[in-house]
Amino acid sequence: MRSGPVTGDTGDAPGRAGGGARTPPAEPDHQVLTSLLGAWALSACSAEETAAVEAHLTVCPRCDREARRLRDAVGLLHTDGSLDLDPMLRSRVLEGCLGRRPARIPVPLWASPYDAETARLDALLRDFGDAEWHAPLRLKWFDGERQTDRRTTVAGVIAHLLAVDGLVSAALGLDDPLGGDGGALSPAERTETYWAATGRPVTRAVREPWREQSHTLVRTVSFAGRGVGELSVAYGDFALPLQDALLERAFECWVHGGDVAAAVDYPYGTPAAPHLHRMIDLAARLLPATLAGRRRSGLAAPARGLVTAGSPGRSLHLEIEGKGGGDWYIALDSPAAVGSADHTVAQVALDGTEFCRLVAGHVPPVEAAAGQEGDREAISDVLFAAASLSRL
Repeated sequence: MRSGPVTGDTGDAPGRAGGGARTPPAEPDHQVLTSLLGAWALSACSAEETAAVEAHLTVCPRCDREARRLRDAVGLLHTDGSLDLDPMLRSRVLEGCLGRRPARIPVPLWASPYDAETARLDALLRDFGDAEWHAPLRLKWFDGERQTDRRTTVAGVIAHLLAVDGLVSAALGLDDPLGGDGGALSPAERTETYWAATGRPVTRAVREPWREQSHTLVRTVSFAGRGVGELSVAYGDFALPLQDALLERAFECWVHGGDVAAAVDYPYGTPAAPHLHRMIDLAARLLPATLAGRRRSGLAAPARGLVTAGSPGRSLHLEIEGKGGGDWYIALDSPAAVGSADHTVAQVALDGTEFCRLVAGHVPPVEAAAGQEGDREAISDVLFAAASLSRL
């Protein structure tokens, strides 16, 4: 969260007696400019910060000497590697800073993945030219029985994120990018409506409202206090608590960040392990209800026996390996049942990233599992349910 300096107007207003001139904005003080020297030496300052630092160096010999020393040190760095900033740099710096001095108004733990993933994607987008913004790509998802896709561009992907993030904005009483027309629309309908409303190919101009919206969401939930995480966010035919909705938005931001990076041949890593674990946990918690929905549509095998609410029933052991991994027990016969290790009839082992690719609809269910054991029908039903969590 950033806020610029606010300066008062000590002069007389135009037209009043005296007609005094307005006082120009105060320049940053010496301490602020000194703290920017390291970033200036690395060419990491904004244009405004660069101008202020360089103007200061002409009148402050001590800072000028320090700036020259830092620039010389930068020149000793190896230049045979990539000069692009690590997309995870912001997250690591914030983690280190907050470890030494917690924020006065900290971002809630459940909102941290969204904050981190929107920042990572924004770091990727920052230096894109028009060619990158209009690079073609295909958004992929699983429509219940088969994979499908939709052609768009990098700018179109950011417009998609903006439109669907608007569901969370509306739930918080903030501005919705679709105005009053998007309240009852599903995420896919919101996206198509927003794309159609532009009347032309989406351009790089979409980055600013998307990033401003994400900043506003994080700032709002940080100041809202306890209880806001339970606020319901409507997705058309279902709803999620706000804390799960922001986690779902973080997951989609990461997935589409990977789509964007692939479209411009740029590497893009996975989320931090704690964030990835929370994303996997959300998908695992949604699986029983998704499986029940597929069963009602005739796309999954019938339940075997009645299970009372809160009692253990047949379960599938989902073992996620690697970064963000863990063990989950998926209730097979009712979303009201409790998954239990004592009632396991099948086991599936998957790498964490591969499981997320399955949930995103990027991997066919029949190709997903690295290890399978037990009831083959239950395994197939759960893998297809996982893919069915994806959507446009």
